[in-house]
Amino acid sequence: MRNWNRRKSIAVEALPSEHTLRRTLSWWHLIAMGVGAIIGTGIYTLVGIGAGLAGPAVVLSFAIAGAVCACAALCYAEVATAIPASGSAYTYSYAVVGELIAWIVGWSLILEYSLVVSAVAVGWSGYVVGTLSAIGLPLPVALTAGPHAGGLFNLPAVFIVFAVAGVLTMGTRESATLNAALVGVKIVALILFISVALPHFDVAQFKPFMPYGFSPHEIDGKQHGVMAAAAIIFFAFYGFDAISTAAEETKRPDRDLPIGIVGSMVICTAIYVGVAAVAIGAMPFTAYADSPEPLALILRSLGQGKVAVIIGAAAIVALPTVILAFLFGQSRIFFVMARDGLLPKSLAKVSTRTGAPVRMTLGTAAVVSVLAGLAPLDEIAALANAGTLVAFIAVAACMLIMRRRDPDGPRKFSTPLPWLIGPLAIGGCIYLFWSLPGTTKLFFGLWNLLGLALYAWVGRSAAIR
Repeated sequence: MRNWNRRKSIAVEALPSEHTLRRTLSWWHLIAMGVGAIIGTGIYTLVGIGAGLAGPAVVLSFAIAGAVCACAALCYAEVATAIPASGSAYTYSYAVVGELIAWIVGWSLILEYSLVVSAVAVGWSGYVVGTLSAIGLPLPVALTAGPHAGGLFNLPAVFIVFAVAGVLTMGTRESATLNAALVGVKIVALILFISVALPHFDVAQFKPFMPYGFSPHEIDGKQHGVMAAAAIIFFAFYGFDAISTAAEETKRPDRDLPIGIVGSMVICTAIYVGVAAVAIGAMPFTAYADSPEPLALILRSLGQGKVAVIIGAAAIVALPTVILAFLFGQSRIFFVMARDGLLPKSLAKVSTRTGAPVRMTLGTAAVVSVLAGLAPLDEIAALANAGTLVAFIAVAACMLIMRRRDPDGPRKFSTPLPWLIGPLAIGGCIYLFWSLPGTTKLFFGLWNLLGLALYAWVGRSAAIR
């Protein structure tokens, strides 16, 4: 039987070479990873879904979700520098609270990262299909949509998952450098959207500002309101937590992790506010509420078809940076859980040639590609949010526990006003979780029941131990 209350000792240097990740990343790699993970499907696709749930007040939904993430990011920065090991919230929970809580958090992270990769792959597929149709090369619906949308299988979504997995197997530094270049393309495209759509801005599009109210309530079988949209749009802001999974592969984690986490949040918040406000002001939200490519649709409606093609092409090129960041993080979490003996230890091996966990990366790609091929975007995003919210609550709680245990101890990064920021992060995440659709919370509960059953089985299995 396992000691469910056992806390993990962080001693990365004592690990054998086959279980040790190479330190090859600098602070600019981490900022690029954070920006690449955060700016993606959320702004390219979920701005339409969010507007359909909150109307023009989706701008407020972005602000609320961003504020909660900012509090969580500050907590992450402090805990990540205190525990500079791979595994993100799973590792922090194992070191601070104990094994059982760590398993629950790790199991939730598996849900988060796997579903994020799937959701972004679906969003990428939408832009591929839209762009190809715009230039006279339509693809058959049967191969570009899941059963929920009248198709059979979303083949482009599956393709991009394996393409990115192939890049990751080349090596950490190589994939991070490519990611940084693609992030530049993404930012330029969003600036182009703002500059072209801004002249069409009409403040009248913001009236009525809050047509569906503030609190979540059901309309036609879906939760509407500012907070209902915030609970979905929350998906657009997280991604900085993927940075913390690279702690063991960072050259100077004490300096680089806070710069990467906080810096990427500041950059992305500024871009999000600009893009969301311009999108709402340029066109009635009802016109693109259900579009898988709202930004490109807005531009085409404004007579900017060529710019729309450029934006769509940029999304095709740049959205895979989100897949790269989260597939990277997912493989590292699986890797560390296997290294700790909570998953088969045979999976916790790195390639002697690239220094990357190739076996784990390809295995993760195989799982998430099935979800990408079959599941709808909004349901994926909502369920992924549930796992993320649990991880954020765990990290904020770990920060407060560490403060309580050693209030005067040295800290390489200190969260400002920790006894305000920590509770705000926890309370905000709990409220966002409560605002998720009922079916999402039900599936998340079932997922964790399955996880607890697996944990009990792992504790009795000598083969895995």
